[in-house]
Amino acid sequence: MVLQQKFRKLPVLLAVQLACMVGVAQAAEEQAEKEIEKITVVGNYTVNENIDTATGLGLSLFETPQSVSVITSQRIIDQGFSGINEVISQTVGVSAKQLDTTRNTFSARGFDIDKYQIDGVPLAWSLAGDSGETITDVSIYERIEVVRGATGLLTGAGDPSASINLVRKHANSAELKGYVNAGIGRWNNRFATADVSTGLDRQGDLRVRFVAKKEVGDSFMDIPEDDKTVLYGVVDADLTEQTSVSFGSSYQDNDPKGSTWGGLAAWFSDGTATNWDRSITSAADWTYWASTNENSFANLVHNFANGWQAKASYNHIKNTADTKLLYIYGSPDKETGLGLSPWPYKSSGVSEQDSLDLQLKGDYQLLGRSHEFVVGMLNSEQQAETVTFAQTSAFVPVGNFYEWTGSTYPEPTFSTTPAVAVDLDTEQDGYYAATRFSLTDDLKLIAGGRLSKWERTGVNYGVVENYGDDSVFVPYAGLMYQLNANHNAYVSQTEIFKPQNARVASGEFIDPLEGTNTELGLKSSFLDGKVQTAVAVFKIEQDNLAQAIGTFPPVGNNLPETMYRAAQGVESKGFELEVIGQLLDNWNISAGYSQFKAEDAAGTEVNTDHPRKKLNIFTTYDFANELQGLVIGGGISWEDEQYSGTAPKILRQDSYSLVSLMARYEVTEQLSVQLNVDNLFDETYYSQIGFFDQYGYGTPRHFTLGATYSF
Repeated sequence: MVLQQKFRKLPVLLAVQLACMVGVAQAAEEQAEKEIEKITVVGNYTVNENIDTATGLGLSLFETPQSVSVITSQRIIDQGFSGINEVISQTVGVSAKQLDTTRNTFSARGFDIDKYQIDGVPLAWSLAGDSGETITDVSIYERIEVVRGATGLLTGAGDPSASINLVRKHANSAELKGYVNAGIGRWNNRFATADVSTGLDRQGDLRVRFVAKKEVGDSFMDIPEDDKTVLYGVVDADLTEQTSVSFGSSYQDNDPKGSTWGGLAAWFSDGTATNWDRSITSAADWTYWASTNENSFANLVHNFANGWQAKASYNHIKNTADTKLLYIYGSPDKETGLGLSPWPYKSSGVSEQDSLDLQLKGDYQLLGRSHEFVVGMLNSEQQAETVTFAQTSAFVPVGNFYEWTGSTYPEPTFSTTPAVAVDLDTEQDGYYAATRFSLTDDLKLIAGGRLSKWERTGVNYGVVENYGDDSVFVPYAGLMYQLNANHNAYVSQTEIFKPQNARVASGEFIDPLEGTNTELGLKSSFLDGKVQTAVAVFKIEQDNLAQAIGTFPPVGNNLPETMYRAAQGVESKGFELEVIGQLLDNWNISAGYSQFKAEDAAGTEVNTDHPRKKLNIFTTYDFANELQGLVIGGGISWEDEQYSGTAPKILRQDSYSLVSLMARYEVTEQLSVQLNVDNLFDETYYSQIGFFDQYGYGTPRHFTLGATYSF
């Protein structure tokens, strides 16, 4: 608590931004000759940097005995990604579902992803991501890493699906450099970004970086509007040749209008499926779902003379959500459009997390060979509170939904007296260790484990919560054999656990989920590392997997709650293929295919709203020899059939493909223009199916046109 109070008082964001502005002005007078490059990029879509996301040992992708995909900054630029939900949907074996205008869910290998990291440090998002975490802007991140399978060694509690690591941009340049970007898009979208780095001294030992972005626009739906502001500042300093520090802060403000809460009714009262127009929305023009995301951080790295490295990382995260929403539910009459019910809702919530991560890694000699090790600990405390405001005016019927516009539905009156709906404390402690034994020159054994504690106490919408696990040991083991300089075969087994707050029909909570991931794979490197391939087959086993079977009726002012059953003996089996890199000096490609089958012990499919097969391909070609300055690219994302519900009410999404195109032209060495077109053939598809017997539509064909000036 002392540490928490100490850091919370630091006005880090203002200090960093001020330092950045001073640095830019000073750089006009001082041009440093020193350029510090800490990330080696081989080609545009691959990285040659050691990562900590999976094992903490600082291994390369080639040496890591798990499936790892990296979306680089160049890939983010080429495909015009804005939010992390867009990036994740293009990652091998990972699918994304948009629940409404604010919330998204991600899944891999048949299970939800609920493990996130920033610079390798685990973080907790707000409950259900209701503070806008899943629409976090990617302008402040250098790359995004996704480790598939169970990742309990470093992340603690969660599903055996994947872990997403967001790697921040850092001040790696001692010279003044950066870019400004601005553009427009369909539905009145407008955006502008600035990214500036510079050194603050002649030696380049003190450097700063500042990123700012503004984006506003409408939606393909009738009412929603977006308004997003992003600020990020970081200071990187080399105190000595052995010691470096980094500190900074990020801030994102989402101030939308006409926000949706949930989707559209999936069924008419006679049991037949609805088919609403893509432009219709269940929102009203007075609804909003405003949120802010703040993250202040400080990192210290010291390299000892013997080659060992110590690292300390502190993060303070504060997320807020202020809402005034309208939930429309029920089954309307097919002829009249009547029968839907309104549920107005107003709330204000805040979630704060403080985490401290300590790590020591290095190598040691044993039996005449050199081996690596890592030991570490994490302490994380999160406090979440949400207050609601009861409706004091009379409920107004929805009326004929065929004629719904949202602009005529009256705004209700809410009480000015708040009522506490959520008051939760979540604490996670973890102590982990791992080592990589060099059994021979070609055979490496990784063994490790984590001792975890995860507890949550408090009240959640009228339900008293007091659950968790203490002293849970999570093992990790991997064996890699280097067939030759370009091929590495591996087998690994990883585990994870997850306390659950899902309730069965009797009202009791389901026991903690337990999962194991076994994986066999081959990683290969070609063309001096410019092209990397990965092939993996996996088997995931789980017990106590919560499966939705209905809904508890709302009581008083409490929201509807999903009812579950605990599925036992759940297995997910499948394989993944990935090819990524630079086939030629001017030809980049990223391609991946995944496929799995997930059933419980009785042979019943689980999580059927997750696509079993998924294909992602994106490629660019630089016409450097034919037409200097022109780059064109394109891609396709394909998902197979998926469904939700039980007979006779089964909501299906047929297989579908989304095609994208891009073109960039360098007008000069500093100025370029870029056009991106997504969903080229205007495919109609669902963004989610079955969330509380509702569905949403995916985004129709859209484009962005922007210009970038680099210096």
